[in-house]
Amino acid sequence: MTYNVVCMKWGRKYGPEYVNKLLNMVRRNTTVPFNFICYTDDAGGLLPGIDARPLPEMDFKDDKERGWRKLSLFKKDIDLQGRVLFLDLDTVIVRNIDEYFTMDGDIILIKHWKPSKKQGIGETGVYRFDAGTHPELYEYFMSHEDEVKAAYRHEQAYVCGMTSKAGCLSFWPEKWMPSFKYICMRPFPLCFFMEPRLPDEAKMVIFHGTPTPSEALAGKIRGFKKYFRHVICPKWLRENWR
Repeated sequence: MTYNVVCMKWGRKYGPEYVNKLLNMVRRNTTVPFNFICYTDDAGGLLPGIDARPLPEMDFKDDKERGWRKLSLFKKDIDLQGRVLFLDLDTVIVRNIDEYFTMDGDIILIKHWKPSKKQGIGETGVYRFDAGTHPELYEYFMSHEDEVKAAYRHEQAYVCGMTSKAGCLSFWPEKWMPSFKYICMRPFPLCFFMEPRLPDEAKMVIFHGTPTPSEALAGKIRGFKKYFRHVICPKWLRENWR
């Protein structure tokens, strides 16, 4: 079995340092051989060990950033073979991840920490599938784009809905995948005095929304939330996100 770690970078939200740190974290925390592939619209600044490829072609209405471009990885003609472990760029790996490649399952996602009708039951920040399987996820979206966008808020809700109906959806163990802002950060007012925790069984810490890893490293919270949410950069983040 060929193992691939895949990420995508487009636009200006994240710079090449996010991709480079992701590669370094995978290297430090796995013992299995793997290919590291980044689909991107700008390969500038990426480390030599990264297989930088152009973003797969996808003719859709890119009107709002909802992650729909990630569906292109399910195309029949995608240039991938073997097992695909997809990681969002803001994932922070803290312990060995070998089991992510070998755990039983068809499509494996993060179980949402606060599932709702609006957000869905799962997250595609870290998910796994075998290349060439489930092209229907891409094809149905492309032929029913308006219908899908009316029914689902974003790409991950769509993937969860479709795979759940097909009976091929499973989830990573919850203890492996804590949310930084929901699980690690301390509640008000403790967040002003205590560093975010790192749960004992965590393998990856999932950053979604705000703060990003770089913001947490700098001790920043954007917007009005900074008045009742504060982040003290934890030592474990400095040690692992590099």
